[in-house]
Amino acid sequence: MFRYDNAYPSARVPVFARNAVATSHPYAAQAGLRMLAAGGNAVDAAIAAAACMTIVEPCSNGLGSDAFCILWDGARLHGLNASGCAPAAWTPDYFRAKYGADAAAPPKRGWDSVTVPGAVSAWMALSQRFGKLPFADLLAPAVEIAERGYAVPVIVQSKWAAAAALPELTDQPGFAATFMPHGREPHVGERFAFPEAARTLRLIAQTNGEAFYRGEVAAAIAAHARAHGGAMTEADLADYRPEWVEPLAQGYRGHALHEIPPNGQGIAAQIALGILQHFDIGSLKVDGVASQHLQIEAMKLAFADVYRYVAEPRAMRLTPAQMLDAAYLAERANLIDPKRAQHFGPGHAPKGGTIYLTAADERGMMVSFIQSNYMGFGSGVVVPGWGVSLQNRGHGFTLDASRENVVGPGKRPFHTIIPAFLTKDGQPQMSFGVMGGDMQPQGHLQTVVRMLDYGQNPQAACDAPRWRYFGGKVNLEPGFDAATADGLRALGHDIATFTDSYQDFGAGQFLWRLGDPAVEGYVGASDPRRDGLVAGF
Repeated sequence: MFRYDNAYPSARVPVFARNAVATSHPYAAQAGLRMLAAGGNAVDAAIAAAACMTIVEPCSNGLGSDAFCILWDGARLHGLNASGCAPAAWTPDYFRAKYGADAAAPPKRGWDSVTVPGAVSAWMALSQRFGKLPFADLLAPAVEIAERGYAVPVIVQSKWAAAAALPELTDQPGFAATFMPHGREPHVGERFAFPEAARTLRLIAQTNGEAFYRGEVAAAIAAHARAHGGAMTEADLADYRPEWVEPLAQGYRGHALHEIPPNGQGIAAQIALGILQHFDIGSLKVDGVASQHLQIEAMKLAFADVYRYVAEPRAMRLTPAQMLDAAYLAERANLIDPKRAQHFGPGHAPKGGTIYLTAADERGMMVSFIQSNYMGFGSGVVVPGWGVSLQNRGHGFTLDASRENVVGPGKRPFHTIIPAFLTKDGQPQMSFGVMGGDMQPQGHLQTVVRMLDYGQNPQAACDAPRWRYFGGKVNLEPGFDAATADGLRALGHDIATFTDSYQDFGAGQFLWRLGDPAVEGYVGASDPRRDGLVAGF
């Protein structure tokens, strides 16, 4: 199906294997392979890799992260929402009393940005339902790395340095003592050890995760919150449970793109592809103006609806089915003018800091997994003695009571992290994801179009320069075709320089099933925008 020539500069080549793990750090990929070689399955591999990632890429995720997963168990798809809930004390009045009557959202950093962390619960739930190996075995590589330390790699270090330069982070309790061990961030190649996190991982392993939510670690988290003005309690942690969900599906070019339903933004990629279904993208030059223009406009339309309507499902006025209604998406497609860029508002649908990894095994199990602290280093809060760095997902709430995403006790905020999965004729085709804030659905859209409309192999689709729609402007990655950039300007797109060195243009991992996994196996790709790789055998 694919061409294996690559028109784009790259440090990577496609990897072929019957068992494969793709992550943004080599140690995590190798930890996953250790589980597969020991007789484990793709779920075991994904959990081991995810635990390692909390140690080797702490700027993006940690033991206090949230997570989502889509997996093919050999017969069907399953979805897991392990995003955290607001503490019981959180209401709009709680935040306005502390931060003023004009406060529009919870703060960006600190304890009042922290919802109950869900990533550890995801590891527990996945292992209990689908894993083969003992849970403690899965965390052993992460414990070893945390204790022995590792040499900080190039891209992780650059993101570490960008985040550690912010006083809003360095002033948070526990941050500097943990992540600036010499009064600064580590240098490239400098050893960083994380013994406090190793201690917590050991307890998680020994108790099958119970210590984190209903034991010693939970008590330490709650005590730290009380000491620093946070609202999270031991009861908030003990009451938390992840949720098994049915992934949403949207057809495109004979395939179906599957995403976790709201409170995440995966539906944005599905809306955009549902709109693009009405255009013959494949007849247009792959990196040309016309193709890129249509994709950008479709993404604008998708974001207009997602940012207006998406929240926790019980609070949404529209259902995902209404937002993906075929007639509605056709109407939205008709709004696109091939000759000019536009600004779109939300439609009226019919009434009625992140890491991504993927693993697949020769028995056919495929896992698409993502976990995140949200912005670089999340809340900045680290529980001393335990190495639990906490996400800042609470900042994703609004305090506007008229909006679906208004903060409330036990409620989940709007989420950016989204694993993805592609099927064909009801059978698994690809587990994949692209990390990076609101770049994630845009990355899903651009890479899927490149693979399905243009036949680019996963590594080429990964390597190609990307655009990013953000705040009414279109950012173009270095290496983007200059003539295409000029053409987009001529159509009225506001082309701007993108200066966020932390999020940049996203980074993906891809595993595409070639046929019988025990015979043909998979082809994998790892984004050159990160330090990772595809490892397999």
